[in-house]
Amino acid sequence: MGLKPCIVPLVVALMVFGGCRTSHEVDVKPVEIKPIHITIDVNVKVQKALDDFFGEIDAQEDKIMEKLEKKEDE
Repeated sequence: MGLKPCIVPLVVALMVFGGCRTSHEVDVKPVEIKPIHITIDVNVKVQKALDDFFGEIDAQEDKIMEKLEKKEDE
């Protein structure tokens, strides 16, 4: 009779603590990085450069046209 009262709490304790055991497995997959092609920045920069270049030409043309109109009016 001395061993039986000890076995019941021992079995209950094993069941309680056995249920508290956790196990986690983390699976790390390789990350695939694909290249990203961006063309809008290049197009905007080219468009701005063209506007600046031709803007100067247009400004000069406007000045020349004003001078010609003044000469014609005289």
